[in-house]
Amino acid sequence: MDEILAAIDEALARKGLSDAAASKLAVGNYALIKNLRSSRATSPEDRRTNFHALQRLADVLGLECYFGPPREAGTVQQIVLDGADFAQVPVHEADLAAGVGRENHTEVMIGHLAFRRSWLKRIGVSAASAVLARSSGESMAPTIHDGDMLLIDRSKSEPPIHSRGPKDTRPASIYAILDDGAARVKRIELAPAGTLALLSDNPAFAPEFRPISSVSIIGKVMWWGHTNRD
Repeated sequence: MDEILAAIDEALARKGLSDAAASKLAVGNYALIKNLRSSRATSPEDRRTNFHALQRLADVLGLECYFGPPREAGTVQQIVLDGADFAQVPVHEADLAAGVGRENHTEVMIGHLAFRRSWLKRIGVSAASAVLARSSGESMAPTIHDGDMLLIDRSKSEPPIHSRGPKDTRPASIYAILDDGAARVKRIELAPAGTLALLSDNPAFAPEFRPISSVSIIGKVMWWGHTNRD
């Protein structure tokens, strides 16, 4: 448990969050981390919480659920520029529609972009799980524009496991998804009756609702790059 709390403390400092704020974002109340720290527990086992609460806390803090810095899960090409360690992230020739779904019958890798490993670690992304693709359409504007490059963390491929409440102030997370086989990029929330809400940032596009079984999550969108074409 001491190792878990040490990882939590490091992530809290990196994110600029307090115990209470991180707990509230994770499970909707302020006491999760406080309970983990409780000195009234007689043994480390007594201070454990349930798996789903730890999983939600890890997501808020940019950690894997084993509670440590993201681990590399495969071979990643490594380069060094001016003494800094970079990872090569593959770019796929696939459009993620920010509107009507785009059929991508093949996902051909067309190149790589180099990202600092220290920066990937800071945002909680393992280079081995990262891929890049482009957005297509205007439904996620002004957040994501047509043609923006998206950094997707494929390790975060599970749908939300709890509904957002009225006190949730942050917008829902953005995901790359397959909606009945069509590639899209949307904010997603757990909705009633076992459905997912697909949300656009452009107010001209209404929310859409899908059975959870019809949506496959490619990964969570962790960063996007916009090119000014003016």
